[in-house]
Amino acid sequence: MRLAVRAVIVQAGRLLLVNAYPGDQSDLWCAPGGGAEPHASLPENLKREVHEETGLTIEVGAPCLINEFHDPARQFHQVDLFFRAKILAGTLQEGWQDPEDIVHSRRFFTQEELAGIRLKPDSLAQVAFQRGFGYDPLERVVG
Repeated sequence: MRLAVRAVIVQAGRLLLVNAYPGDQSDLWCAPGGGAEPHASLPENLKREVHEETGLTIEVGAPCLINEFHDPARQFHQVDLFFRAKILAGTLQEGWQDPEDIVHSRRFFTQEELAGIRLKPDSLAQVAFQRGFGYDPLERVVG
């Protein structure tokens, strides 16, 4: 099982998302973040991941969503812990390069725009804009 952390950043009524598929492999968007490394706290991991993917410096707030992605055919199971976060410094720059070259697009979406894109997890928009806490057990991985 893999553990990942993700940031729910809503600024001016828009949710920050990234496309974390190299090149144009997929049109699927998700919250910025990634795998948690040992010996660093979850907030430290999240700050690192968000900066790598977006160039932004964030403050990590309270947890707001737990999501389990799995693919039984590949023996893959990942638990994503989502935290509310706010931007402390930086802006999205067109030329920003993810050091791992995974994230190729990053942008803010209004709640209305989210209805027209592929987004995972399914409950992310609801949690982001309604300020609740969510849990999605065993959501199948899609590409």
